[in-house]
Parts: sequence; C-alpha cells; structure tokens
Amino acid sequence: MYSINLILGLPTNVYVLWLIVTGAGGTMASEFFALNLTVCEILYCLSAVLNYLNDYLFNDTLGVGVAFFMGFISIGRPLFQCCICVERYLAVVHPVTFLKYKPLRYRVGCSCLGWMVVLGFSMLIALISTVLSNMVIFLLLNLSLWFYIKLFCCLAVLWALKRPGPGEGEREGEGMNNMKLRAFRIISVIMVSMIVSYLPLVLILVSYHFIEVVEYSFGLSICSSFAIISGFVQPLLYLHRSGKLPFVRGP
Repeated sequence: MYSINLILGLPTNVYVLWLIVTGAGGTMASEFFALNLTVCEILYCLSAVLNYLNDYLFNDTLGVGVAFFMGFISIGRPLFQCCICVERYLAVVHPVTFLKYKPLRYRVGCSCLGWMVVLGFSMLIALISTVLSNMVIFLLLNLSLWFYIKLFCCLAVLWALKRPGPGEGEREGEGMNNMKLRAFRIISVIMVSMIVSYLPLVLILVSYHFIEVVEYSFGLSICSSFAIISGFVQPLLYLHRSGKLPFVRGP
C-alpha cells in the first residue's frame, strides 16, 4: 500500500498543488485550505520512504519518524478537511460572515494555527506510539471532534438547501440552491471518506487485546489501506470541481 500511495498519490497531489498555485483550477485564495490539505498529503506520501527503510532496518529512530508522519494523515487530513467544510458552511448559511472573513489573511492565520496543531500532535503521536491504549483514546477523541463538526456543517447546509432564504428571486434562488447543493455534496463526500478512512482503523486498534497477533496484523494492514486509499478522495474531488478529470464534466 505504501507503493500505491507513493506512485499514485504523490503525482496526483503534486498535480493538484500545481493547479492551485498556478490558478488553473481556481484562485489560490478560494482554495487555500485545499492547498494546505494537499501539502499535508504530499508530506505523508513522501513518508513512505521512511516506512520502507523501517521495514528493513527496524531502527527505533525511523519508527519514531514513521509515527510522526502518521500525524499528517490522522490529524492534518481531518483538520484541513474540516476547515473546508466550515468554509462551505459559512458561505451558504452565513454569507455575510463569510464575506467579512473572506480575505486571504484570515485563511492564512487559520492555516498557520492548523499547522501548529498538526506538528504539535504529530510529535505527541510519536511519543505515545508505543502505548496502544493511549493511541486509541487519542484517535477517538480527535476524530470524534472533527466528525461532529463536519456532521453539523452537513446538516446545516442540507437544512438551508430545503429552506430558501427570504427575498430570493426565481433565478437567484436557483443559483443559490446550486451553490448550496455543491456545498452539501462536498461536505458529504468528505464526511463519508472520513468514516471509511478511520472507523475500520479505530475498530482494529480497539480489538488488539481480543484477537490473535496474526489476525491483528492482517486486519491492521487492511484497515490502513482504507486510510491510504481515501487520500485520493480530496484530489479527485478537486479535479472534478475544476473540470480537470478526463471524460468528466465539472459541476
């Protein structure tokens, strides 16, 4: 699975990064959180080299490095996905507030704070990686927080979609509903991908003391593959929205 992540995930995310930076898929300001998420995914893809070295050398330092980069997929990915969801929620449900905080400096500030959280908790994961019970509790608390925020955004946008705002004309209301529908689809896809990514992983970690070591190792590899494969969701979603997927029309 590390090979797939390195061979397929890295070029895909680098292509998305190039599209965002050059403005080919939209302005950098509007896709700034997607930019940070892409950088996070690229760093995790590059960590596959450490995984290969650790598999052959069994070095403690390499093991700590692998655990550190796990923070980018277990902390960074859901955090920046959550930023995208909250941004879509504000644009649909609280457009006045969204316009107030639309300038790039606010996104830069939130992203800097987000990276401080990612790096800090990645170091924490590296320190507690040898204590499985602590890892499970930490993952549950972290993922539960992001999941409930995304669920709230999803339901709020769905509610706004069902109740058009006052004063919306027929044509204006149709355009607004299309924007709400796009936001709802994006948030829904992100939320479902999070469930598919992390729920199996948490379940196999919880079952560590109840199954055989061979079964646990096999289950862990399968569940980890879900988390790795789900890393393709955001790049493909961005490519679809920007109309860069072959034979697929953008929304």
